[in-house]
Amino acid sequence: MTAPRLRDGASVEDSDDLDVEEALALVREAKDDGTGPARDPRPAEPHRRAPAERHRATPWPQAREIAARAARATRAPRPAATSSAPRRTPVPVPLGDALGLVLAAPLDALSDLPSFDTSAMDGWAVAGPGPWTVREEGVLAGHAQPAPLTDGEAVRIATGARVPADTTAVLRTEHGRTDAQGRLHATRDMVHGQDIRPRGQECRSGDQLLPVGTQITPAVLGLAAAAGYDTVTVVPRPRAEVLVLGDELLTEGLPREGLIRDALGPMLPPWLRALGAEVVAVRRIRDDAKALHKAITASTADLIVTTGGTAAGPHDHVHPTLERIGAELLVDGVKVRPGHPMLLARTRDDQHLVGLPGNPLAAVSGLITLAEPLLRTLAARPAPEPYTLPLTEPVHGHPYDTRLVPVVLRGDRAVPLHYNGPAMLRGIAAADALAVVPPGGARQGAETELLDLPWTTAGIGVCFT
Repeated sequence: MTAPRLRDGASVEDSDDLDVEEALALVREAKDDGTGPARDPRPAEPHRRAPAERHRATPWPQAREIAARAARATRAPRPAATSSAPRRTPVPVPLGDALGLVLAAPLDALSDLPSFDTSAMDGWAVAGPGPWTVREEGVLAGHAQPAPLTDGEAVRIATGARVPADTTAVLRTEHGRTDAQGRLHATRDMVHGQDIRPRGQECRSGDQLLPVGTQITPAVLGLAAAAGYDTVTVVPRPRAEVLVLGDELLTEGLPREGLIRDALGPMLPPWLRALGAEVVAVRRIRDDAKALHKAITASTADLIVTTGGTAAGPHDHVHPTLERIGAELLVDGVKVRPGHPMLLARTRDDQHLVGLPGNPLAAVSGLITLAEPLLRTLAARPAPEPYTLPLTEPVHGHPYDTRLVPVVLRGDRAVPLHYNGPAMLRGIAAADALAVVPPGGARQGAETELLDLPWTTAGIGVCFT
């Protein structure tokens, strides 16, 4: 029997770097574009797209752009505003829950900061020229306003304490000495206002501290707390639901009798959290079209992520289910290895589905390609700045498609990792980033675009809560 022909004259048997799922997806595309055996001759139902209308594989950069735009676009144009996106209602959240989110309202100063004159150092608050007579009782932080000083008078003061009225300066502990009569002398010259933080030095009430769109870092939380905030108004975290598909998956123990361990169930939820999503559910579904239809139509998440079932095999129910519910298929296959048979669909005006291949590294490719830009846009987070590094060795490329290859960063170079096949996790588990290898490959020393993995970036990259 002759092997089915793929695009560009290749066949399933001689195609390079394909797993079974990717090969099946290419066969489906060949059928859809008229180069393969005819599809079901029955007339298409009204909500089903005819074969010629199906999306062909999308170039990798374009697929990422489509995913980002999808989060901003409505499913159907509206007469009043054809390009406007449904607004996600801002929500107030406690400071302890705001890390990694984005401000949906300006952070304005609620009061002067500091709200009163305070001592910047431990020492003495002094009035007029020295030497000074020292009061017996000192001034501590957190206490009420102390009595004013008179010229020639000093009082012990702690850092952060309210400065008495008529204070000339704060004399640091190490810059003062007392004589036998208990009078205070300065051992260094002192200027007016020295080591006093005046009221409003950092901001005045009503000043804008940070604008809308600022991503909340630990320092932002500190500033908000110092400014008197208990909650901040933010763009809500996108809600994601994971549907792990397959009859062959085990949740514990060793592989046996044709069954394999499910790697995606443990991996995807924390990965999605690291991308900024709130994972509301993880459901395991057998290879059953009715069960998949019920799970998708019942979901209220912003993003549904499915695993496997995106090709054209007898138990691949994702495409038929999306057609049945009238979903809009935005990306149907991407020119990337691994992960070619990934997809992106709009299931409702405010809901999308990312279909990941079942192989683990192919699923990671789908997360980076489609889920990351969509979730980032939903959360109003800025896109990471692109950067490149030279490769320490050449990387084999696919003739037509982009490759995503795990790398570790060593100084100013990227070291490609092996064990980078579609079903392998050994390489990505040790990686710092993914190298974006263009069609045809990359030579040793070639400057190559890198995509950081979310937990390798500084600061708030890891949002596992």
